[in-house]
Amino acid sequence: MQKGISNTWLGIGALVVLVLIVGMYVVGITNGEVKLDNDVRAQFANIETQYQRRFDLIPNLVNTVQGVAGFEQETLTELTRLRSQWQTAPTSDAKVQAANQLESTISKLLLITENYPQLQATQSFQDLMVQLEGTENRISVERTRYNDKAREYNTYIKVFPNSIFLGGKTEKPYFQAAAGAENPPVVPTDFTP
Repeated sequence: MQKGISNTWLGIGALVVLVLIVGMYVVGITNGEVKLDNDVRAQFANIETQYQRRFDLIPNLVNTVQGVAGFEQETLTELTRLRSQWQTAPTSDAKVQAANQLESTISKLLLITENYPQLQATQSFQDLMVQLEGTENRISVERTRYNDKAREYNTYIKVFPNSIFLGGKTEKPYFQAAAGAENPPVVPTDFTP
């Protein structure tokens, strides 16, 4: 009788140990996912900081460029609209879309300004261009870092056995070039410098 009781207790003990091991493993997987998710969010916040820097430069750029008579108002209006759209965007994806649209508009603006030698010669415009170039470089670096964190997170939630325990998690989106980025911006030809 005693041997039967000890085998029962041994079986129960083994089952408890197995459940504890599996439970600790699941907790480890869940904690790993939380850490990686926070890393991705922190890196996206770094991108937003650089976007904010870029958007803070835009009013100064618009004011400087507006000083040139006859400058294309449509591009300046679009820059202002996109800045407002980014600031009021309800989601990260909406902010990314506004930022991507802004990039093509800034490219167009920079191409147009090349036709205004008096604008190119002003110190305030030159200073803004240096600041904008530095900001664009920072954005590029932060986007690359974000994509690395997103790839790490996406891999983590998809590998076996993590995918079993984290099956409901959604992949983090990557920053990609905007559609049409391979084409240079179109500069209107109906303006006179």
